[in-house]
Amino acid sequence: MFPVIEQANAWVHHIAQILANHEHLTGREVRARMLRWLADLQAQKAQLDPQQAKVIDHVVKTTRSFAPGLFHCYHVPDLPATNNDLEQCFGSVRYHERRTTGRKATVPALVVRGSVRIVATVATKTRLFSAQDLRPRDPHQWQSLRQQLSYREHTRCQQRRFRKDPAAYLAHIQARLLTHEAAPP
Repeated sequence: MFPVIEQANAWVHHIAQILANHEHLTGREVRARMLRWLADLQAQKAQLDPQQAKVIDHVVKTTRSFAPGLFHCYHVPDLPATNNDLEQCFGSVRYHERRTTGRKATVPALVVRGSVRIVATVATKTRLFSAQDLRPRDPHQWQSLRQQLSYREHTRCQQRRFRKDPAAYLAHIQARLLTHEAAPP
């Protein structure tokens, strides 16, 4: 079994070399290169033993399942190429949130307003923004985002009310339900 694992490891390293993109190809070219290599790998399957053929099937299936998200980093400047890079980015946001608030756990506001706060934190590391940059360009999109954030905040508040006194919260909901049922249409 060891030679099969050794061969699979070599294939994974070859995939990593393609994705490292040392030639600075475009995302489309990297994707084409990866698909050509996978096709060549599948063509070799007939000459290999059944164990290696199973490994090839697994490598091809796994790589193809990840393919839709693998190539965005070549199109978007400064987008981290790996999950490790993304985790490091989010980890630094979490670290700074904890440092500024003094909390050891994740800051609840990061859960409620994370889609805005994380983007803002990451973006401000790359450059300084002027007041003109911060002005909303699309008021409808801005209002929609504000509504989403308000909805999340309200939901979070309701969870806190439930945790604080579940019986009172449920009695309040039941009373509201009964008044709506009793009201004529």
